Amino acid sequence: MNIEELREYCLSKNAVSEGFPFDEEILVFKVLDKIFLLTNINSELRINVKCDPEKAIELRERHSSVLPGYHMNKNHWNTVVIDGRESDKQLKTWIDDSYDQVVGKMTKKKQMELENLKST
Repeated sequence: MNIEELREYCLSKNAVSEGFPFDEEILVFKVLDKIFLLTNINSELRINVKCDPEKAIELRERHSSVLPGYHMNKNHWNTVVIDGRESDKQLKTWIDDSYDQVVGKMTKKKQMELENLKST
């Protein structure tokens, strides 16, 4: 997976936007107004994705490409080095999980708004 494939996949999800809210290097993907993925466009391709805390530890133990979230709450975020060690299918699963984690924490009102956007 390269940066363009990453962007395309993230933007294909419901109600996702991209932007540079911090600086010109950190590309952020949000569902509605909540971040679910970050990457630095000027360095080796790595992504920060949200993760269930117990699963986050398990993934770090089982995959050498998964590290504690860089500059993030390490209980809830993992950094994944994208260098060919993991398949695109696996990377997409972790992106999907991050998206789902964020949506699952939204208020019922926001979840309904998201559902309405999906059906239009």
